[in-house]
Amino acid sequence: MGVSGCGKSTLLRALAAALSCPALEGDDYHGAANVAKMRSGQPLDDADRWPWLDRLGTAIGGEVEQAGIAVAACSALKRRYRERLEAAAGVPLLFVLLDGTRAELAARLAERTRHYMPASLLESQLATLERPQADERALTLPCTWRVEQLSDAVISWARSDVAA
Repeated sequence: MGVSGCGKSTLLRALAAALSCPALEGDDYHGAANVAKMRSGQPLDDADRWPWLDRLGTAIGGEVEQAGIAVAACSALKRRYRERLEAAAGVPLLFVLLDGTRAELAARLAERTRHYMPASLLESQLATLERPQADERALTLPCTWRVEQLSDAVISWARSDVAA
């Protein structure tokens, strides 16, 4: 989870490969109206996000039912979004926030060329972001770490959480 440009999709692919499990890209579950809204530089509101989170959560739950485990990339910027996602999934979820400074994230977004999410929405995403609290099943990692380091940290943490 995290704002645009933090590395969610890159980590998603690494985790799916390391765990040999399904990978769900949250962007693929947005409706056409959401994509058009973001492409035009308008931030999504809660009414835009609820159906998207429900579709993605349902898909996560289905993949977990089939494969026993799945990974997904999704902004999940607010606690209530994470709660909605987990409710739709119907299974306990673990969240990983890829965190970075405004400057680091802006630099990453400036390098992207094939994504509908414009860099101009970074400010609204940062304003919306509610970092996970101690009572959430969440891990926060710096987005500047190498993907292998991130993947290893996530897998180690997830295994310790499941074993607990």
